Amino acid sequence: MRKLTYLIAMSIDGYIAGPGDEIDVYPTPEAYLGHLASEYPETLPSHGRAGLGVADAPNRLFDTVVMGRATYQPALDLGVTSPYAHLRQYVVSGGLTSPDPAVTVAADPLALVRSLKAEPEGLGIYLAGGATVAGAVYPEIDEVILKLYPIMLGRGVPMISGEFDVTAFERTDVTTFDSGHVILRYNRT
Repeated sequence: MRKLTYLIAMSIDGYIAGPGDEIDVYPTPEAYLGHLASEYPETLPSHGRAGLGVADAPNRLFDTVVMGRATYQPALDLGVTSPYAHLRQYVVSGGLTSPDPAVTVAADPLALVRSLKAEPEGLGIYLAGGATVAGAVYPEIDEVILKLYPIMLGRGVPMISGEFDVTAFERTDVTTFDSGHVILRYNRT
């Protein structure tokens, strides 16, 4: 069975975006960005990979991305309809019509994730966000990779928006940077 990994940027006070879905508030020093490009190249949007020297990097961990409409919107605002062209792309939305044949729109995130996880082979599934989609697929999240940024937002979009359900995860890795950034990796126990 394939694994669903929620890999997400988060402030130290637990927000993945500002109250207006701002995501440009996260500082990304060169050493940190270089680490993301080498360790998680497939999580970088296609239109930015060339500038980071990973345009043709093979997918290491994921071959599929699932994202909510709010996560997809910044690419659309740039005129990019296929932001992860190097992955199979799914956008969870009840009202969006796909503007690109490479992007599949699904209304039921839980059914989508369960069908993707049931596929007999392939790499992992990258859950790119956001909080509502993560809350909807919460029972299927196998791994969480938090890109913890050394800032506080005060308020904004929480990491997950769902029902109260205590679920244990075990920390499997920690990578720290002089800049104060930390990447934490957890697996469901």
